[in-house]
Amino acid sequence: MGTVLLCEDSLEGIFTGIYKAYERKENHKECKVQAGPVNNYELFARYVEVGPEDELAKKVSRTICRDLGMEAFRAVCHAAAAEEEDKADAIYHTVVEGLKRCGKGSNGSGQAGGDIMGDLTNPYIRRVFELSRSTDFEIMRIKQFLRFRELENGILYAKIGPKCNILSFIAPHFADRLPLENFVIHDDKRQLFVLHPANQDWFMVTGEHYNQEITERFSQNEKQYEELFTHFCHTIAIKERKNTALQRQMLPIRFREYMVEF
Repeated sequence: MGTVLLCEDSLEGIFTGIYKAYERKENHKECKVQAGPVNNYELFARYVEVGPEDELAKKVSRTICRDLGMEAFRAVCHAAAAEEEDKADAIYHTVVEGLKRCGKGSNGSGQAGGDIMGDLTNPYIRRVFELSRSTDFEIMRIKQFLRFRELENGILYAKIGPKCNILSFIAPHFADRLPLENFVIHDDKRQLFVLHPANQDWFMVTGEHYNQEITERFSQNEKQYEELFTHFCHTIAIKERKNTALQRQMLPIRFREYMVEF
């Protein structure tokens, strides 16, 4: 019989779950952390709900950065953005393994746990590595395939539907490249928005009940450029060299509904 800590599906929620797991002082092998709803309940397991607490999450964050290193912290954060159900438990046991190694010989300096992500023989560490790599790949593709469209009010608007919760990871990229623009990036799958006022810092908001009609009113210049761009993409295509399988490999179909070329 073990304990399953049910936490919010967010970085703060997972870190809070990890803190609470240590606080219970139970055998880590008999404890699990689950982010989000449970699809399959385990027989004889005790389920404990854990709400997110910023202070506890910050403590776990500082511990990971100090003892496991920034590479591990980055991998953990990107793994937490994935959609897979086992991500929270993989992160939890990766932290457990890293801190155990630190306790054996680094005197809290982080040297023993600093190379934790290189040990892919550990199933939990390997899983965090896989999830982090999947998120990295999604970030790279969204940066390439995201398309801004100018609205009637002059704001640049982009809609995306990524597999992972990566909005906070791509926002700095576009804020750095478009510092003088008012733009919005909308995660249509999670109803999250990045708002960037010109010459100011970006911030995130959430809301299911936004005015969709406004985001569909494009400026006249936008309509003309879209028509020209679409015509250009079709004109340069060589019919005899069309390779549908390679196209799907380089540009999966799930991205195309958000791209003006299609």
